[in-house]
Amino acid sequence: MADEKVKVLLFGLGAIGGFYAFIIGRNENVSLSVVARSNYEEVKKNGLVIESENHGRHKVNIEHVLRSPADAGTTFDYIVCANKAVDPDSVPPLLKPAVGEQTTFVIAQNGVGNEEPFRHHFPSNSIISCVIWVGAIQNTPGVIKHHTSENTQLGLFPNPTLDVAVEKHRLDQFATLFRNGGTGFEVMENVQVNKWEKVVWNVAWNSLTTLTGVDTQTWLKTPEAMSMTKRLMREVIDVAKRCDVPLEHSLVDVHIKRILAVPGIFSSMHEDSKQGRPLEVDVILGYPMKKAREFEMDVPTLSAVYAMVMAVNGRILKSRQ
Repeated sequence: MADEKVKVLLFGLGAIGGFYAFIIGRNENVSLSVVARSNYEEVKKNGLVIESENHGRHKVNIEHVLRSPADAGTTFDYIVCANKAVDPDSVPPLLKPAVGEQTTFVIAQNGVGNEEPFRHHFPSNSIISCVIWVGAIQNTPGVIKHHTSENTQLGLFPNPTLDVAVEKHRLDQFATLFRNGGTGFEVMENVQVNKWEKVVWNVAWNSLTTLTGVDTQTWLKTPEAMSMTKRLMREVIDVAKRCDVPLEHSLVDVHIKRILAVPGIFSSMHEDSKQGRPLEVDVILGYPMKKAREFEMDVPTLSAVYAMVMAVNGRILKSRQ
């Protein structure tokens, strides 16, 4: 029966959101609604197509294409937030019409600290947090091109007011949607470790490629650049430790070795900057900076890089007015 289906709302139908819509939509027991904004007209008219190097070409199975969560007229079992985390505090109020007591939020975004606005607005709901290792682009609205990169790490952002068994069931049920959808994933005991490991990576490469306009290999050619990058990473690791996330400074060498093993790359933040789009500052640099201030920590490299990226973002925002 239709009313027995798992009701999923996917908010944000960019490249990553489109990929997850494809995976979740492959479940026969799911009723999938999507909130499409910039590509609403194309998806409403022609549907969403994915061209995947792993899965082939498919039309994504979507029941309802919406302009906003309020248009759904119902509440959902899961709300998957795959929008860019540009202004994290602005999203939870938009979702309120679609949230019920049983709703679980799935935060499929870059960065750290993005659970806090949801916990603030919805203190009685479950939150699943993700680290995304999926490579996809949407150069043509309504057409997702997915490469071979495909893994998601997910885990609970525990709610102390809820029964542990209830939260685990909600996590297991969502993981089953990924399993039946045919994508690779890992359920993590403490996903914050993985989120902070990736943010150490993103703080370095997103900000430095954006500020310099050069790729990672070009940037790291000078001893000064290498030294500054390592200091930046170490400072973010120190902040993570103060947040009770057990990272070690040895992660710096792991990340440096990994970046040197690939051809010079740019970043999504660099691309956003080039295209004049707002940057994901809050959840990549902003949250570590905020926590460093709270703990009264001395983080001179992070402070300098954060100030410069904020200036770039300010210029972009001003040009869009």
